[in-house]
Amino acid sequence: MQAIQGLHHITAVASDPQINVDFYEGLLGQRLVKTTVNFDDPGTYHLYYGDEVGTPGTALTFFPWPHMHRGRVGTGETSAMAYIVRPDSMDWWANRLREAGVDVSDAGLRFGQPVLQFEDPDGMTIELVGSDQVVAIRHWQDGPIPEAHALRGFHSVTLLVEGVAPTSDILTGQLGYVSAGQEEERHRFQAASQEHGIFVDIVARPGFGRGAFGAGSIHHIAFRTVDDSEQLEYLQALRSAGQQVTPVQDRQYFHSIYFREPGGVLFEVATDAPGFMLDESVEELGTALRLPPWHEGLRDRIEARLPVLDLPRRNV
Repeated sequence: MQAIQGLHHITAVASDPQINVDFYEGLLGQRLVKTTVNFDDPGTYHLYYGDEVGTPGTALTFFPWPHMHRGRVGTGETSAMAYIVRPDSMDWWANRLREAGVDVSDAGLRFGQPVLQFEDPDGMTIELVGSDQVVAIRHWQDGPIPEAHALRGFHSVTLLVEGVAPTSDILTGQLGYVSAGQEEERHRFQAASQEHGIFVDIVARPGFGRGAFGAGSIHHIAFRTVDDSEQLEYLQALRSAGQQVTPVQDRQYFHSIYFREPGGVLFEVATDAPGFMLDESVEELGTALRLPPWHEGLRDRIEARLPVLDLPRRNV
């Protein structure tokens, strides 16, 4: 069974969908590559952002629930996510964010790489890591960020847990990650590839208290598998190891299985295929509401409940 190659996507919770679009597409330059609904709650959007085509390892997705109360960071959850930028882009990003009224802090060096830290409009912690790592993404040429400074896919996620061992055992024993070092309370684990999205950091905070789910919370993180057959191998292996894994869920653009690791973080294992161009061309990505076949008959009712989104790209 091939070891996990890295992160597939990260899914979080927002409150206002228009503010979410303005921030991630308009300010950060992540293309809205898919506008659909939460398949389990079709009265709300599910918004997917990434590079030009939503390459696995670039896709940050949101369930925007209007009027959702703000979450509180605690153990048992993913407390931060990080993007790769070129080291010489760090000052450029700090200036851009501050000019937009975003409070940015210099988090210093982490494993020898500079880190900037800030929050999105709902309080989710985002980090930019300066790295010369070569990444295979497709820059969105029509977006607001020059290619030299564009976000270059995920760097890592930070899991906040009571103790390191139970979670690290899942990463190394079941998903094929290897230990990549430790700095004080931060333990780093690396996936099998040399691409983007290959790091998972675990920080133990015993007695810190459990997180409270809400806007600004990261709902789950997803790991990459190539196809259905590889995913099935993981489903069987994880169940054999005692994990309570869901049956395969059809998410239209990928297939998913879910389980909650011992530290409390919700993990997903998702397939790379079929991808976001299943029902849209590259040029069309994200511009229209796409529904799965089983919700298409409810389109009129769903569209009546969803606010109309104004995409920043329409105003460029």
